[in-house]
Amino acid sequence: MTRNRPLLYTSYQDEMALFNTGTKRVMAAVLLVLASVAPLLLPDKDLKLLSTACVTAIGAIGLGLVTGYAGQVSLGHAFFLAIGAYTAAVISGSPDGRALGLGVQEILVWLPAAGIVAAMAGAVVAPLATRLRGLYLAIVTLGLVFIGEYVLREWSRVTGGAGLGRPAPVPALFGQRLDVSGAFTRDQKLYWLMVGLLVLFALAAANLARSRVGRAFTAIRDRDIAAGVMGVNLARYKTIAFSVSSFYAGCAGALLYVGVGFFVPDSFSLEMSVLYVAMVLVGGAGTISGAILGAFFFTYLPTLTRQLPADLVATSATESPNIFQLQLVLYGGLIIGFLIFEPRGLFGLWARIRGYWKSWPFTY
Repeated sequence: MTRNRPLLYTSYQDEMALFNTGTKRVMAAVLLVLASVAPLLLPDKDLKLLSTACVTAIGAIGLGLVTGYAGQVSLGHAFFLAIGAYTAAVISGSPDGRALGLGVQEILVWLPAAGIVAAMAGAVVAPLATRLRGLYLAIVTLGLVFIGEYVLREWSRVTGGAGLGRPAPVPALFGQRLDVSGAFTRDQKLYWLMVGLLVLFALAAANLARSRVGRAFTAIRDRDIAAGVMGVNLARYKTIAFSVSSFYAGCAGALLYVGVGFFVPDSFSLEMSVLYVAMVLVGGAGTISGAILGAFFFTYLPTLTRQLPADLVATSATESPNIFQLQLVLYGGLIIGFLIFEPRGLFGLWARIRGYWKSWPFTY
């Protein structure tokens, strides 16, 4: 890259580099340092919310790969999250517990297993993507959520039952449980774990997007017929997109309730799938940074709505405020607003601000 010309590159390697500008490298280093020292500065309740945001971002990155990069509309993300969550819970759960458990608490075992099982389910669904597109594919993936809800309610040996639920996976690394306080609190250790995993999954997704597979995803998204004519194997790359996306979802589902310690089958509903779609659209489809921004934004949104005055939330003077309905209205309003006024989402807003200051004072 030539000096003082941030968009002018002299080689393909420079343009495709992961951090191809000095600003990106500095910002990445600063964010990494801040994330590392945050547990020493923030209370545990804030760390717990940040941990949830990191795990949610992993799932949003997975949906962004299949929807934002490959252009395959999926409303069944909650189905794959559930597969990962229950796979990890069964492997980690106590053999003497009420629900099925194998007693293997090592996170290096149950976390990859959750992703692999979910990826296998994604590979089974993927052939439908070669035959269906757009709204038809969205309806088929939507059906997965309803099938999953029924199976989870009825398969009480695995799920613990609709009303009772089961404990979340127990995280242990090299025999040391991370959910037990020691030199650091439980929330501090879980936060560092989730941040490290988010960085790992984000870097893997970014490198995938820059690879031959990622370019095939983009070609299919822009015009799948033309991509097929150019020699892109549509069936192969759509299968890869669904499998990788499902792997991310499975790992996110396995980690999602570790901090809470308990979950029920009703957690993986259509609302969860819609929420992840909103994260990708509002954050910025087709970008890893956008998926992370969207995940953090929607994780903190309920906290912000709970701080609103009761008079603004209540539907009448005699009724108590309904925060849940307000959140649903905000989800819908944000999706509509961003699609109309800023289709690139929060990442697009950041790109505008960055472009403004780069070209200042010549901002026209």
